[in-house]
Amino acid sequence: MKGRVLVTGGLGYIGSHTAVELLAQGYEVLLVDNLSNTRASVLDGIEAISGKRPEWLQIDLADPAACRSALEGQHLDGIIHFAAYKAVGESVQEPLKYYQNNLGSLMNLLDYVSQHPSCGFIFSSSCTVYGQADRLPITEDAPVKAAESPYGNTKQIGEEIIREVAVARGLRAIALRYFNPIGAHASARIGELPLGVPQNLVPFITQSAAGLRGPLSVYGNDYPTEDGTAVRDYIHVVDLAQAHIMALERLLAQQNEEAMEVFNLGTGKGSSVLEVIHAFERATGASLSWDFAPRRAGDITAAYADTQRASAVLGWTAKKSLDESMRDAWAWQMALGSDSH
Repeated sequence: MKGRVLVTGGLGYIGSHTAVELLAQGYEVLLVDNLSNTRASVLDGIEAISGKRPEWLQIDLADPAACRSALEGQHLDGIIHFAAYKAVGESVQEPLKYYQNNLGSLMNLLDYVSQHPSCGFIFSSSCTVYGQADRLPITEDAPVKAAESPYGNTKQIGEEIIREVAVARGLRAIALRYFNPIGAHASARIGELPLGVPQNLVPFITQSAAGLRGPLSVYGNDYPTEDGTAVRDYIHVVDLAQAHIMALERLLAQQNEEAMEVFNLGTGKGSSVLEVIHAFERATGASLSWDFAPRRAGDITAAYADTQRASAVLGWTAKKSLDESMRDAWAWQMALGSDSH
C-alpha cells in the first residue's frame, strides 16, 4: 500500500471519483460521509469500478466528539477534505448552518492533523474566492475578493484557517481551487447525484433532456460575452480527481515549498452556457428545450483558470474535452433513469 488516506465527503460527487483514482493507484482508502447530500449506494459504484470496497464511516465531522472518536487511533498519511454544504442559495438563507458545518468540520479535522503533522492535508476550495476577477484567465495570485455568499466565505475563511494552523504547527497543506466540475466516470457507475432540484447547469441539462424537469432556464443573455451568456471553466470530474492524487503525492514526498500551497484546477478555457448546451446536443444526439430568463443575483460574467502553476508544479493538466464530459454526464443520467428525480 502506498499509504492510508481519509476522504471526507467520500460518497459525494468529487469524493467518490477521487476514491476510485486513489484505489487505482494502490492507496488504502477510508471514507467518511454523513449522507446529507448523497446515498450509501455510491459505495457499490466505487466497488464495481475498482474491485475494492473501501471502509466507510457514517459520522458528522462537525460534531467534535464524533470526529475525535472516529479518528482516534487511526494512522493516516493524508486527508482529502471534500465534506461541506455547497448550495450557494441555501447558504444565503441559512448562513449559520454553513458556518457551523463547513468551518466546524474543518477545525475538527485540523485538530487531528495538528497532533499528526506528517499527515498531508488537501482542502477542496473554489474559484468563488476570486469573485469577478479583474483579469482573465485567473491566476492563483489574483486578489481574493469579498465573498458573494456565506458558502463562498466558508472557502475563503477555510483557506485562512488552514494557512495559519499549517504555519503555526509545521503542517503540509494544499488548497485546490476548482472551477466547474462536470461529467461522470466513463463506466456510468458513479456521477453527480444532486438530491432535489440541481443547483448546477449540467445535471439540470441532463435531467431536462431526460424529461425529468421542464425546459432549462438560461439566466441572462445580456452579459458582455460573445453570445451574451455567462462563461465558466468546465472541467471533467475525473481530471479533477487525478489532480488530487498528484497534490497528495507532492505532500507525501515533502516537496511543498510553503506550509499551504494553492493551485487552480480548470481547463484554462471558458465556455458560455449556450456553448455547453450545443456541446451536449452535439455529443449525445439528444435535444434540449430551453429559454432565456433574467440574470440571477450574485452570478458573475466570466471565470476561467490560468492552469500554468498546476501544470508546472504538479505535472497535471486537464485532458478531457467538453464533449466528452457531456457524453459521460448523459450516460450517467441514462444509467440513473428516473431515480435521479
